[in-house]
Amino acid sequence: MPERTISSMFDEDHDRLDELFKSFHRLKRTDLANAQQAFVDFKTGLQRHMVWEEDVLFPLWEKKTGMTEGGPTFVMRQEHREIMEGLDAIDRKVQAQNPESDQEEQAFMDLLERHNMTEEEVLYAAIDRATSADERETVFQAMNKIPDARYKTGSGAQRA
Repeated sequence: MPERTISSMFDEDHDRLDELFKSFHRLKRTDLANAQQAFVDFKTGLQRHMVWEEDVLFPLWEKKTGMTEGGPTFVMRQEHREIMEGLDAIDRKVQAQNPESDQEEQAFMDLLERHNMTEEEVLYAAIDRATSADERETVFQAMNKIPDARYKTGSGAQRA
């Protein structure tokens, strides 16, 4: 079995989340129930992804490199706050069952795509280089131990 890397695991999660968001966008005017479910799954997944980074991955990077204030993880945390603001703007439209969220979605996706590119092309690879296979396995185990309540925040489109 090939060695698991931060890059491969987080890149795959980005791809999975992208597909959920595309499903939401594609369905929002024709199949509201499934669009809402895709959005809830996307939102929960994105929040989980950011918690994994902020609670596990970023502290490891900072410990390994000594880079905190002004380093890449400082910037990523700031971008996470902006991403959450954009996500909340779309969520308000979803809760109101208003499919007219194209403008909010475009602004959100522009930010998210830039953010993901930086993570995929720079940060994840740097973390892979700075860590051993055992350290990466410890990261994956720590991520799995984070309770759902840490990242599942409310939405008007809740699971039945």
